[in-house]
Amino acid sequence: MPDKGSASEAAGMPAHAGEAAHGHQHEGMVKLAVGAIGVVFGDIGTSPLYAFRETFAGHHVLTLDDAHIMGAISLIFWSMIVVVTVKYVSILMRADNKGEGGSLALLALVSRTIPSQRWSTGIVLLGVFATALFYGDSMITPAVTVLSAVEGLEVVNPAFGKLVVPLALAILIFLFSIQRAGTNRVATLFGPIMLLYFLCISLLGVVSIVERPGVLLAINPWYAINFFLLTPVQAFLALGSVVLAVTGAEALYADMGHFGRKPIRVSWLWFVLPALTLNYMGQGSLLLREGAAALDSPFYNLAPDWFRLPLVGIATLAAIIASQAVITGAFSITRQAIQLGFIPRLRIAHTSASMAGQIYIPLINWGLMVAVILLVLSFQTSSNLSAAYGIAVTGAMFIDSALLTVLLLKLWKWNRWIAVPLLAVFYLIDGAYFAANLTKIPDGGWFPLFIGFLAFTLLTTWAKGRKLMMDRLRESAMPIPVFIASASNSAVRVPGTAVFMTSTPDGVPHALLHNLKHNKVLHERVVLLTVKIADVPVVDPDKRYELEDLGRGFFRLILRYGFMEEADVPAALARVKDCGQTFKMMETSFFLARQTLLPSSRPGMRIWREKLFAWMLRNAESAMEFFRLPTNRVIELGSQVEI
Repeated sequence: MPDKGSASEAAGMPAHAGEAAHGHQHEGMVKLAVGAIGVVFGDIGTSPLYAFRETFAGHHVLTLDDAHIMGAISLIFWSMIVVVTVKYVSILMRADNKGEGGSLALLALVSRTIPSQRWSTGIVLLGVFATALFYGDSMITPAVTVLSAVEGLEVVNPAFGKLVVPLALAILIFLFSIQRAGTNRVATLFGPIMLLYFLCISLLGVVSIVERPGVLLAINPWYAINFFLLTPVQAFLALGSVVLAVTGAEALYADMGHFGRKPIRVSWLWFVLPALTLNYMGQGSLLLREGAAALDSPFYNLAPDWFRLPLVGIATLAAIIASQAVITGAFSITRQAIQLGFIPRLRIAHTSASMAGQIYIPLINWGLMVAVILLVLSFQTSSNLSAAYGIAVTGAMFIDSALLTVLLLKLWKWNRWIAVPLLAVFYLIDGAYFAANLTKIPDGGWFPLFIGFLAFTLLTTWAKGRKLMMDRLRESAMPIPVFIASASNSAVRVPGTAVFMTSTPDGVPHALLHNLKHNKVLHERVVLLTVKIADVPVVDPDKRYELEDLGRGFFRLILRYGFMEEADVPAALARVKDCGQTFKMMETSFFLARQTLLPSSRPGMRIWREKLFAWMLRNAESAMEFFRLPTNRVIELGSQVEI
C-alpha cells in the first residue's frame, strides 16, 4: 500500500500515469490480501476440521435430524456474520491505535479516554485478563488444529489411527524447534498454501451442496431460531461447539498492523467467508444425506476416496500455518506486555534483519511447546481438546465487547439509540457462548481458565510490584538540584561521559549516589537517562527524546518508544543533539542499578506476591541486553529495596 507521499504524487500525475499508479495500488492490495489469507485466517480457516463435527458428536450429543442440522448450519453462518463480520471486521477494526490492533493496543487506546481512576483500573484489569486468556488459547490452538488435521489419516485407513498422536507430536516439536531460525523464508509460501486450502474446501462444499441444494436455505436465520424453539437446552449446549467456527476472529483485529484494515476486510468478505460458508453447508448436506455414517469426520468425508490423503496433507499444512500464526502472536503480545510494564524483561532475538516484527522469545517458545505436548498426550484427540478450546476464546470476545462499549460511548460518542442495541446484541451472543462453554469446564475447560488466572496473577503482580518499587525509590531519592550543587563542589571530575539509567525522572538515581560514595569521582558529562514507553505502537522519531540541561555538566534525557518498538539506546543517543558533544560509545560508561528486593510487612502486596515479584525481578533479562548497551561499557551497582 502506498504511503501518503506517493498517493499525493499520484494525484498530480497525468491521467495515464494516475492509472498506472492505481494499477500498482491494486497490485499491492492483492499482495497484502493474499498475505493476510496466509497469516490472519489460519485459525478460523481450520475450524471446519472439527467445529461442525463437535456440534453433533462432542461432549453434548445433538440429535442428528434435518431440523437440528439446518439449525446448526444457520447458527454457524450467522455467528460468522454477527461476531466476525459486524463486530470485528466492521467495527473493532476501526479502533486502530496508530495502525495497530489487538487487546493490548485496544486497552492502551481505551484507557486514555477514561477520566476516573476507579474505572480506568477496572478496564486495565479486563484488558490484562484478555491477554492472559490468549496464552491459554495459544497453547490449545496448535494442539487441536494439528491433531484434527492428522486425524484425517484415520478416515483414510483406520489402521493409521496409531500414528495420529506420534505424528502430531513430531510436527509440533519440529514447528517449535525452527522458531529460533525465523520463519520469514517459508512465510512466502503461507499465502499460496492457504489459497489452495480454501479453494479445496470450497469446491468440496459445492460438490456436496449440489446433491442436496436445499441446505442453502440455512442462510435464513429462522432455522437458528427454530433450533432454540425445538430443543432450547440442546441448542444452548450446542453453542459451546458452534463458537469453534469463529475461533480466530480476534486474530483479524490483532494482525491489522501487519496488513492493514482494507486487505483483511477484502480477504474476509470476498474469499474466506464464502469459502467457509460453502464448506459448512457442504458438511451439512453430507449429514442430511448420510447421517451418522459420515459423522466421524464430515470434513474429510466430503472428499472422494482418492483425494482424502492429499486433503490430509493440505489440511496439515494449513494447521501448521495456523499454529505458526498463534506462536508469532504470542511473541508479539509478550513484547507489547513487556514494553507496557506487565511482564519482566525477557530475552528477545530478532530473526530478520529487514523485518522488525520478526522476533523470537525463547522462554515463551519452549514454554508453549511443553504445554502443547502435555495437552496432546493428556487429551489424545481433537474432540477431547475442543472441550477446552472455546472458553478462552469466548472469554476474550466478551472482554472485547466490554472495551468496545467504552470505545463507542466515550471515545467515538455514538448515538446511544444505535450503540446500546448493537452492544446488547454483542453481549447477548458473547454471554451465551461463554455460558455454554462454562458447562465444559469439567471436560477440559478448566485448563485455559487455569492458564489464564496463572498468567493474570503474574502480569498483575509484576505491574503492581514494579509500581511499588518505583514509589519506594522515589521516596528515598535526593532532589537533583541539591545533589548537583553539593556534588559538583566536592567530587573530582574525570574525562568521559557517564549515563545513569533510572526508571523515574524524579530524584537522583541510586547508581549515581553509590558511584559517588564509593569512587569519589564524577564524569565531565553526567546524563540521567529514563526510557519511557508510550501507549502508542510507534513514537514519531522527531519526538524520540527530550533533553534538559541541568547545569555543571549534568543533563536529564528522556527517550520515548512505542510499545511495538525496540528500545535501542545507543542508536538513540547517536541522534541526540545539544548535549555538549556527540556520544562516543568508547568514551561512554553506562551505570545500572540492580535492586534486590526484601519482602516486608509494609502495606502494598501480600507477602507471597512480594516473594513472587522478587523472584521475577531476579530472573528478568538484564537491562544491558534489553536496551542493547555495549557489554564492555556497563557497570552494575546493587541496592536493597523494601516493598
